[in-house]
Amino acid sequence: MSVKKQKIELYIQYLFLLTAMVVTFTIAAIVIFVGKQGLKTFLEVSPLEFFGSHKWVPEQNHFGALTFITGSLLATLLAMVLGGPLGIAGAMFLAKIAPRPLTDYLRTVVDLLAGIPSVVYGWIGLTVIVPAIRDISPTQNGFGLLAAGIILAIMILPTVLSLAEDALRSIPRSLEEASYALGATRWQTLWHVLMPAAAPGIITGLVLGMARAIGETMAVQMVIGNTPLFPRSLFQPTATLTSEIVMEMGNTAFNSTWNNALFLMAFVLLFVSLGLILLVRKFTTPKEEGR
Repeated sequence: MSVKKQKIELYIQYLFLLTAMVVTFTIAAIVIFVGKQGLKTFLEVSPLEFFGSHKWVPEQNHFGALTFITGSLLATLLAMVLGGPLGIAGAMFLAKIAPRPLTDYLRTVVDLLAGIPSVVYGWIGLTVIVPAIRDISPTQNGFGLLAAGIILAIMILPTVLSLAEDALRSIPRSLEEASYALGATRWQTLWHVLMPAAAPGIITGLVLGMARAIGETMAVQMVIGNTPLFPRSLFQPTATLTSEIVMEMGNTAFNSTWNNALFLMAFVLLFVSLGLILLVRKFTTPKEEGR
């Protein structure tokens, strides 16, 4: 290898190192800033009240975030219940059943779904899903967890479907052929052979879909009702961490207890995202033999 090529490779290595350092510094700065501001909340509010109370009345110095934490978790869980199985079924169809021309067409549709702005999903939810739920809702409202869960389920479909399809396609063809050679049907091969073999990739898609759902703001804010009421029904308006932050951050004075409480809610979201990333790494990191 010539000296010129060696220098070019060295410069490229330095460039990659610099890029990695910038990304690391940026992430660390965000976490430190949000955490520093958020933890100031505990100078005025006890952790027990913040995490254990659902009374959110900033004007009276009550900063219980349990309502928003519960709303975020329930909306994400509902989205996974509705969208997870549908995404996996779609991945099975695209990877192993659909003919090639139809697969190419449906992939384009999936890519289009992934590129639609969240505000468009929210507008569709506001004009289509909320009125439909209002017709069947015992409260005649339409806003609430059910509307948010349906919208989030649609939004996570591209993530779950794409990663699950890639996982199914990465399985060696010989494994599938061996199953057929033993007399298994297509369904038996899909369910008992391909699905277990692709489980790490499918679980990764589900976890990343959860991360997308729990961090979604605009679409959820448009259909959930934005009311600090503890969620006791799918048809009851409530709020999530993201929707409450976007609704109130502009109305608070920086460094006030109210503002710091919103930063703490954002810090909670960061930790949830970190937990989901670690969960993904747990399922995607190959295990060493003998352990």
